Amino acid sequence: MKDEMKSHVIILAVVIMTVLFSGACGSGGGSGGAPPPPPPPPDANEWTWMNGASAFNQPGTYGSQGTAGTANVPGARELAVSWTDASGNFWLFGGNGYDSTGNGGDLDDLWKYSAGEWTWMSGSNTRNQPATYGTLGVAASNNVPGARWGVAGWIDASGGLWLLGGASYDNGLLNDLWNYNAGEWTWVGGSNMGNQSGVYGTQGTAGSDNIPGARYTAVSWTDASGNLWLFAGNGYDSTGNNGTLNDLWKYSAGEWAWMSGSNVVDNQGIYGTQGMAAASNVPGARNSSVGWIDASGNLWLFGGLGYDSTGAEGNLNDLWKYSVIAGEWTWVGGSNVGGHSGTYGTQGTASPNNVPGARYGAVGWTDASGNFWLFGGTSYNPNTATGGWFNDLWKYSAGEWTWVGGSNVTNQAGIYGNEGTAAAGNIPGARFASVSWTDTSGNLWLFGGYGVDSTAEGYLNDLWKYEP
Repeated sequence: MKDEMKSHVIILAVVIMTVLFSGACGSGGGSGGAPPPPPPPPDANEWTWMNGASAFNQPGTYGSQGTAGTANVPGARELAVSWTDASGNFWLFGGNGYDSTGNGGDLDDLWKYSAGEWTWMSGSNTRNQPATYGTLGVAASNNVPGARWGVAGWIDASGGLWLLGGASYDNGLLNDLWNYNAGEWTWVGGSNMGNQSGVYGTQGTAGSDNIPGARYTAVSWTDASGNLWLFAGNGYDSTGNNGTLNDLWKYSAGEWAWMSGSNVVDNQGIYGTQGMAAASNVPGARNSSVGWIDASGNLWLFGGLGYDSTGAEGNLNDLWKYSVIAGEWTWVGGSNVGGHSGTYGTQGTASPNNVPGARYGAVGWTDASGNFWLFGGTSYNPNTATGGWFNDLWKYSAGEWTWVGGSNVTNQAGIYGNEGTAAAGNIPGARFASVSWTDTSGNLWLFGGYGVDSTAEGYLNDLWKYEP
């Protein structure tokens, strides 16, 4: 699994990098005197490079554990997990990348970003560390999840951080569930051994024995009641087979319930009629999708690498909604077959015809108005060894997509500008497997991933802010 994912990166590295130079001009008019300046567009594409390097493969600068510092910064990495807590602090855990010594590998470091500074909170500053589980259900200062990537994560109503599974340095794929609160980790559930099958029980019924199988690159949500939701990824089903999953799980009051999808791997999607919910509808098995939750508590899912309506495997751009109340999926938009190119339309203008192209490893945000934002990802196709990285920024609002910024072609280098200064010409380079946060002011934040810096490709640790 890990070798397969990393082979995608190796093949992508041979893609020829190009730099798109773009400019913008405006005109204004009025009656009498000099024409007034043009008003700013609704979404001004104002990216700011906030922190980290404009060059790839940087080691981490850890400082002293528990102490913030202006020089501190996590090393370059992909496939980490991120959270935003109730105070607006950003949290980052693990991934695959570079440690304090400049060596590459799997990471188990926990970071907090607050008031413009990073703090190394937990874990090791060197790669490939095993887990210390301690006693199930008991917090301890020396407990720590082992080095891993492709983890699912949540923030609960009390501000506690949760993570499940991932691909580990020393133990295969994992299904262990962890909670971080008050500065200590607790191993809450799942196994401390790798490659475990799922225990599904009865669909829709919680049970103390139920547990999702080991997996990586799943999608996760936290609903308004504080329940944790988990969907799909690559891993192990109920029979012990390893493949791509489409099972939907809910974790509530300390128990898992299998809510939807199959308990075996590699299922095609059942799309039904676009725009109509049905009990039989279900997204196909997939990994590395993007999810968000709307103001009504519905779960949303976009794209990924997986199986379409025909059973073919490839990149997807289908958009789905799951009603937590009704327990049904709706195919909302995009294609029911894989490999579709994007329809960009006019930058800054919404249209019912617009749609991002098929991709996996993108990142997303929900802004203060409930709009969904999507950035980057990759169109790499493991079947044909072709594709590239995106740096396009999209907004989904009122049922329509808007191409807001970035390029409509792949493999574009970043334009960093001056650190700490927003500019309309700034743009992160094309990338996938990044992490994202939304701050209390509604700004969107982006960190790292694998892709293109200002000149070439590699692992990234640049931190960006976008002000809608």
